Order: sequence, then structure tokens, then C-alpha cells
Amino acid sequence: MPFVKIQKNKAYFKRFQVKWRRRREGKTDYRQRHKLITQDKNKYGSPKYRLVVRFSNRYVTCQVIYAEITGDKVLCSASSKELPKYGLKVGLKNYSAAYCTGLLVARRLLKQLGLEEAYPGVEEVTGEVVTCTNEVNGRTYFVDELDDEKKPFRCLLDVGIKNTTTGARVFGALKGASDGGLDIPHSEKRFPGYVRDTKQFDSETHKARIMGEHVADYMREMEEDDEEMYKKHFSTFIEAEIEADDMEELYESVHSAIKEDPARQEKPKFTNFEKKYKKKVKLSSADKKAASAALKASLIAAADEE
Repeated sequence: MPFVKIQKNKAYFKRFQVKWRRRREGKTDYRQRHKLITQDKNKYGSPKYRLVVRFSNRYVTCQVIYAEITGDKVLCSASSKELPKYGLKVGLKNYSAAYCTGLLVARRLLKQLGLEEAYPGVEEVTGEVVTCTNEVNGRTYFVDELDDEKKPFRCLLDVGIKNTTTGARVFGALKGASDGGLDIPHSEKRFPGYVRDTKQFDSETHKARIMGEHVADYMREMEEDDEEMYKKHFSTFIEAEIEADDMEELYESVHSAIKEDPARQEKPKFTNFEKKYKKKVKLSSADKKAASAALKASLIAAADEE
């Protein structure tokens, strides 16, 4: 029998270290997280803020989070589940909905910090990258104009484990938050309308994606090709009486409604309601003995009668 050398001996397994749990589960990219949360020492404890964008099966969630030793703390959050309040009842997960959710979390956060008047954001959707250069130190801010007294709120995009392909929905949330007044470093290279070969960016294509024109085109195409499939696929749009030509006007009204009132709607507190289960009164030792004696007497009486 030939000699076989054991490569992984007992000493190897003694030194073996498993990866962290969220890395094993494929939930956290720790190399990316380390870069996002590590702050310079001369910042004197000021945290690094992140715009965290996550997608579920039905909704988009945007949160502004900062890291502490005890764990992450959420400064502000918004979800596309809140968009029906502003007039958008269907399509709560696409690129346009991600833009609306990013706009909502930006306006809500700035109102929370008292910066909503200093940084009102863009008036109209253009799809272009907005920048402003500070003439004092040459730093580039991704806002329309700088206030003399207060600097803009800067945060970094946290995409998690999503692929950062050109036209991905996470960049729709980024654009919405940037147009809402947040200072988020970015470029046009990942927005819809950027052509990698020619290195040119068409802002009109990006604006059309924000205003839901890609959904409207798909609705028109499906309605012409297969009307039955159109009624089945866009049943929620038909119930809400939304047609392809109404898409741009719909999103314009949603954007204006978000800017008017970005505050979170408080849920009503249920104070006057009847409990289905009522806790029994706790008996004393004497009461327990008396109840036990009464039960014993009733059982003896029932046995005597039989």
C-alpha cells in the first residue's frame, strides 16, 4: 500500500477558524462594511452615516444608519409601503418607486435635523448629477447650493450584497435621496442612460426611468400584443385606473406630495379595547386550602350518592 501523507492533521483543525456567521450566511460583505464605517481618528467620534437600501419581495426600504460598538443605530427610515399615502398604490418595488422612497427618506431626515429649508433639493427631475464645488477648500458637494452656515448632510451608499450593475434599482434610491437634499458621493456611470463604450450619459433616458416611462412602454407593448395577458399582468394598475399615459403625471404628483409632508404617519394607539383573556386573581394559601377542601367534599358527596 503506498504511503499517503495527511495534509490536514490535528494541528490544522486546532488553528482553523470559521468565518463570521453573517459571512457564512451570505448576508454581509465585511470588507465593504469596514470601509463604510471606519472613520478617521481626527473626526473625534463623529459617526459615518450610510444610506442603506434593501429590497424585499414587495417593497423598498431606505435607512440612514450609523455604526457604534454596541451595534448599528437607525437615524431615519422610509419604506415604499408608505407611498400609497402619497398617491402611489401600485408598482412599489421598481426603479421609480425606489426614487420616491429615497426622496422620502431624504426629506424626512432633513426635516428631523432642521435642514429642510437650507437644502430643499431639486425643484424638477432632470436625471443629471447635481454637484457644487466649495471655493474655499475645493471639496465637491453633491447638492444644488451650499448654505453659508450649515453644511449638507453627507452619507454613503450601502448596497449590501447587491450587484452594482448599470441601471440597478439601488441607484434609483440614491438619486432620489440626492435630489432630496442629501450629500451622497456618486457619478453618472451607474445610472440608466450611461453608455460604457462611448462614455456618454443621456440624462433624458434617466429621467424617463425615474418617471416610469419604461413601465408605460411595457404596458403599451403588452396591450397591443396580448390583451388578456395585459389584463392579468397589470390587474392592479387597471383596478387603480392607471393607464400608460398617466404615468408621468402620477409620479410628479407623488414627488410634490412627498416634499409637502414627509413626516411619518403615526399609528393610532389602541387604549380602549376588551381583552379576550383576563388573568385570574391570584389566590392566597388559605383560599387555596379552602378551595381544595370544598372540591374534596363535593367529590365525596358525589361518590356517596352513587
